[in-house]
Amino acid sequence: MHAQRTKSLEGLEEKMQGIADKDSLRYRILDNTKNFKTSWVELGQALYTVWKDKLYKDWGYGEFNIYTAKEIGIRKETALKLLRSYYFLEKEEPVWLKQEFTQAQDAALVPTLEAVGVLRTAKNKKLLDAEDYARIKSEIFEKGKDAREVKRSMGILIRERQELDPEEAQQKKKNSVVKRLVGTLKSLKNEVEILKLLPASLVKETEDLIKKLEYELD
Repeated sequence: MHAQRTKSLEGLEEKMQGIADKDSLRYRILDNTKNFKTSWVELGQALYTVWKDKLYKDWGYGEFNIYTAKEIGIRKETALKLLRSYYFLEKEEPVWLKQEFTQAQDAALVPTLEAVGVLRTAKNKKLLDAEDYARIKSEIFEKGKDAREVKRSMGILIRERQELDPEEAQQKKKNSVVKRLVGTLKSLKNEVEILKLLPASLVKETEDLIKKLEYELD
């Protein structure tokens, strides 16, 4: 793994040497990729610009995914995480993108890409309120906790909220069970129809039952 990482860094440095303008966006992206852990926010910002303005086409790449894979060695999934996490910060936490703020931070407290992904998930959880979100945000930006720890904290909060709102928790459990039942019935109905194992009247009753169960889903 270490040898692979070293080879990857050497490839990035070689590409950087081939770019004359050291102040260009293209050069800065390569530099940020090399220092991914502490520069992923800047990398995400730069890649968002490249994606939005289709700058990769000016550099000889037909698609954004091809550019990220071949020039900076980042997989499609990682590139999408970078775009989504950066856009989330720009929309929900713009203060964390201010240059003077990020420069003043201890590198150990720079939030990881994965941790911001957890924060983005927390923002969309209906069971979590503004106070819960603020607590999770503090764990990431102020305490420097990693994604695994933050995800564990979020899970605890969700369980607490479910206990406080048993009716909603019960509804979710009901939906989950009914969905599994509907899926099983549909599969069995198809098998019965293909093999002609039951009279058409019973198959029709099964279809009606499936429709009634689907109506029960919230």
